Amino acid sequence: MEKIAFFGLGNMGGPMAANLAKAGYTVAAFDLSPTALEQAQRDGCQPCDSAEQAIEGADMVISMLPSGDAVKGLYLGEAGLLRQLPSSTLVIDCSTISAEDASLLGHTAAELGLRAIDAPVSGGTAAAQAGRLCFMCGGDKAAFDAAQGPLQVMGAKIFHAGAAGAGQVAKICNNLLLAIHMTGTAEALQLGVDQGLDAGVLSEIMCESSGNNWSLANYNPYPGTMECVPSAKGYAGGFSVALMLKDLGLAMDAASTSASSTPMGALAKNLYQLHGASEENRQLDFSSIQNMFRRPAGRQA
Repeated sequence: MEKIAFFGLGNMGGPMAANLAKAGYTVAAFDLSPTALEQAQRDGCQPCDSAEQAIEGADMVISMLPSGDAVKGLYLGEAGLLRQLPSSTLVIDCSTISAEDASLLGHTAAELGLRAIDAPVSGGTAAAQAGRLCFMCGGDKAAFDAAQGPLQVMGAKIFHAGAAGAGQVAKICNNLLLAIHMTGTAEALQLGVDQGLDAGVLSEIMCESSGNNWSLANYNPYPGTMECVPSAKGYAGGFSVALMLKDLGLAMDAASTSASSTPMGALAKNLYQLHGASEENRQLDFSSIQNMFRRPAGRQA
């Protein structure tokens, strides 16, 4: 099997790398977190002391990093990995970054004779663990085709959105809508509870009615309505408020460049900005937006 250098072993990247190792790939993993590296080793990956060590003999490079600056820091510049990789290497960046940064990465890779795609994901940590992610890819079609092996191990749905950067456009549009229907779901559930309904019963009703959506059916934000989601675990883990704010910021920046009207997206961003005013809330899963709507203890109707 081919060797993959994997960078970024957080809540999403860790399970993705683990699934590749389980599928038989040799996964040389690197992360700045010693704890993440220890877990990767338990999952069958080979922990590395540096990025340079990880890419030795690698056929592919996969990254899952928190920001565009982190991606550019890893790949670009005179000391970046793109200048250290042989021309046969395939680069798959699964980070969520701006379309401009993704396009820069793709075009720089092409100038150096490398193949690269941007392949941000959707589905959350449960899908990452189950190998059921949705990949939205941008880049050359030949590079997209070459990436099918590892993408099919990590994901269940794989789309080619267009040229370099197109995957990122699809991702920010998706997460813009995700934020809108998560806040709307939390608002509707709280209204029902405040009116005396059971949140679980109301969720079941809405799931079978016209209000059904992914947040309600698969990631219910109200505690006690669904098992194995962040709301059942004090909103720990999952996709953080801080990361949702980053993605909403990317969406608003994109809307500005294309003069697009995004009033509901702007409102969702403002709500998450208010919710994430404390560092404690920023680290919670984004479904914790439910707490903004919950009635303080002791408050009467």
